[in-house]
Amino acid sequence: MSDDEKNPARQVITDYAQSHFRYFRTVDGTVYAQRTGHPVARPIRSQGTTGSHRQELMVGLFRDGVGVFNGTALKEALDLIEALALTERVQPTHIRVAPGFDGATWLDLGRDDGRSVRIHPTGWDVRVPDPEEVCWRRTQLTGELPLPAKDTNGKGIDLLMRLCNFADAKTEALAIAWLIGCLEPSVPVPAPFLTGPQGAGKSTGGRMLVRIIEGMTGDLRRAPKDEENMITAVAAGWITALDNLSHLPPDLSDLMCCIITGAESIKRALFTDGDVVRSRYRRPMLLTGIDVGVIRPDLAERLLTLRLERPRVRRTEAELWAEYAEILPIVLGSLLDLTVKVRAVQAETPTDLRMADFAHLCAQLDTATGFGTLEAYRASLDDLNDDVIEGDLLAQTVLKHAAELTPGVEERMTSAEWLHALTALYSGEECRPLPKGWPTTGKVLSDRLRRIQPTLAARGVLVDWGRTSAARYIELSRQAPPPPPEQQTAF
Repeated sequence: MSDDEKNPARQVITDYAQSHFRYFRTVDGTVYAQRTGHPVARPIRSQGTTGSHRQELMVGLFRDGVGVFNGTALKEALDLIEALALTERVQPTHIRVAPGFDGATWLDLGRDDGRSVRIHPTGWDVRVPDPEEVCWRRTQLTGELPLPAKDTNGKGIDLLMRLCNFADAKTEALAIAWLIGCLEPSVPVPAPFLTGPQGAGKSTGGRMLVRIIEGMTGDLRRAPKDEENMITAVAAGWITALDNLSHLPPDLSDLMCCIITGAESIKRALFTDGDVVRSRYRRPMLLTGIDVGVIRPDLAERLLTLRLERPRVRRTEAELWAEYAEILPIVLGSLLDLTVKVRAVQAETPTDLRMADFAHLCAQLDTATGFGTLEAYRASLDDLNDDVIEGDLLAQTVLKHAAELTPGVEERMTSAEWLHALTALYSGEECRPLPKGWPTTGKVLSDRLRRIQPTLAARGVLVDWGRTSAARYIELSRQAPPPPPEQQTAF
């Protein structure tokens, strides 16, 4: 038989692969493989500990009796498969939570059989999703979840709150709203900041919330030291939980803002001069700590304060987690029941809050349960605004100056004039020395005022910028306080 009549090994591998797997590419050009009828996708080039398609293909060829092939034949076959897949339609991959057809969302249970939870306003059930609808991507951070219990009558929520040490019912409602938000892939949710005195169980409470979505292997971690490591950790899981934060440097604060509301990172691809790798991310976050120091205003609008108190009775870790593992199917089932109930109701979207999607979710939760979540969310933002003001001497000085203004009357000055006026007000007659970080130029002052503008507006002080024919100016005004409820006119 001539060489042309022989069936090359690469052709045998290619035929087997195309009959047992579906190949597609993502928007960034990465090629994935899905075993026929199974929703989990593996990148064909990955050599990670979670397994690559190359390894999966080798095992399939051996177990089905096709043969054992050398590396050259596998490489040539995979090169051809990758080239063919680049001509196929684009389909995204998802970690843990994914949008589906007909307004549904999916929750990956991390099981080998691919069974997942389909959540719809009409109900939820456990099934294997159509690979054309959902493509799951799994990493070492993808833990397995138990099958959720049916017909729980909300018992799981009570069992969970009994194990956590939240300070009051309003805090519990915010925690529930955040968990529901984590099951919606298209809605950014604020990052809960679990705080309280030493020994309040902040780390334990954080783990309990995370493990409802990420499974018993989900855990808290220390904040990475640089942006690249943080983005790598965020891209490998769904919830990023940072434990025992004592301060938030500006770079980490800005990065957390990007993670919560969504951003993109681009870096050079390895072993190339001009190719790049795109990393898009928007993930739920969770933080724990007693005090993180000065909170920047842009991050404060993306946080959710959850206060805990010290428990009266202490339990061993073994007892606590054994009970938690036992009730986790009931907790997950109750959370899914409540999620369906919340998504089925209609509610108005508050127009005065930055995280409008989460505010709308809180309004839906209140309509469905009457928890008072939206009121608690507003109170949480007020507390965070107070924290911002207490940590910003410039904001305190502006508020002190605005207190002398007549409500509704604007005061205009150039940035340099404002710098002189505010500096004189802070120093006072005793010529107090200026603190570190105090603005040194009008431009720096203008930039700082833009950053704290939402915080000042929450306290009724409005800052605006404009220009006359002579120069640019900054305008400061104070809103009149609303009349008492008994004096408001009824319509």
